[in-house]
Amino acid sequence: MLNTTQDRTTALYVVATPLGNLADITLRALEVMRTVSLIACEDTRHARRLLDHYDIKTPTVSLHKHNEVQAGGKLLESLRQGKSVALISDAGTPAISDPGARAVAVVQEAGFLVVPLPGPNAAIAALSASGLVDERFLFVGFLPAKAGARRAEIERLRAVPAALVFYEAPHRIEET
Repeated sequence: MLNTTQDRTTALYVVATPLGNLADITLRALEVMRTVSLIACEDTRHARRLLDHYDIKTPTVSLHKHNEVQAGGKLLESLRQGKSVALISDAGTPAISDPGARAVAVVQEAGFLVVPLPGPNAAIAALSASGLVDERFLFVGFLPAKAGARRAEIERLRAVPAALVFYEAPHRIEET
């Protein structure tokens, strides 16, 4: 359960969601999604699977890369009415190689509190199971979609003295 000061605070909660196994979610994330007035989702149909699994009835609104600024306005409307909002992506942490950063910036610029809820993160999970002993790493995110630009980016990063963590689309893994 949220503490009494948190559940009285108007805020945007940036909530990490499972990467595949629905059990990989925090109790705090579930409580926040149950108690906010609105959940902004990368894809409401995808989010519904998670929300239905945990019997969460909170209304949802779509927030994706094509409507992020406009959807940020909807979030501000709710916040200005004293209602808290959660932001989730399809998997992992919103705004980390997923939509959400622009909406978070809009909310911050308007002076509202943004509260990150830690949870599943594909980059950290992969790094922890990699066996790499380097204490330093660089999270690069997604590589460019075009092969030439992707090769150039990889070549540019060769000189970085740390483990490199990339996200890549499944259909491009072999050619990368």
